[in-house]
Amino acid sequence: TAPPAGSRALKTRGNTPKYGLIFHSTFIGRAAAKNKGRISRYLANKCTIASRIDCFSEVPTSVFGDKLREQVEERLAFYETGEPPRKNLDVMKEAVVEANEVVAEVKRKQEKKEKKKKKREKRQLEALAAAAEVENSVLETEENDIEPKKKKKKKQQELEAEVELEENGLEEEALPKKKRKVTVEADQEEEEEEEEEKKKKKKKKKEKE
Repeated sequence: TAPPAGSRALKTRGNTPKYGLIFHSTFIGRAAAKNKGRISRYLANKCTIASRIDCFSEVPTSVFGDKLREQVEERLAFYETGEPPRKNLDVMKEAVVEANEVVAEVKRKQEKKEKKKKKREKRQLEALAAAAEVENSVLETEENDIEPKKKKKKKQQELEAEVELEENGLEEEALPKKKRKVTVEADQEEEEEEEEEKKKKKKKKKEKE
């Protein structure tokens, strides 16, 4: 394959060709032979404008490209039929208005997506917090269940120690302070129960009388 005309001209230090790769475009192929040079320059001009717009626009859109394509079509029709094309200023004003609308819609969609992402993150955080609370509550209940079991075991041990002391015939004075308190409290409870039973019996007698 032969090298392109541009690189061949640079190597041979000859004149560069009038047309390059853009000459193979379908727009230029549709033009007449006498208008191929004019339409190729016009197409190159519109390509440079489109590249600058794409470079400096914050939100890329296809509005300007579509409008520039329409201008090329109008120029081809002008070469063939003589219909005057629209002015570049009018076309660019229309393109700016449409591009602003498109950009506004794109920004709205982006804001909606961001809101949805934030909602999802909040839900995930809430779910994690709820799971952590459930775990903490389960641990607390387990600890609370373990503590009374320990207390019950201590009371049973104290009562067993008292029974052993009574069987061995030891006096209350020989008991430690904690055990004395337990025995005193048990005696007081028994006395209170006896007094309540007596009161109930007296009430029943009065009612019978």
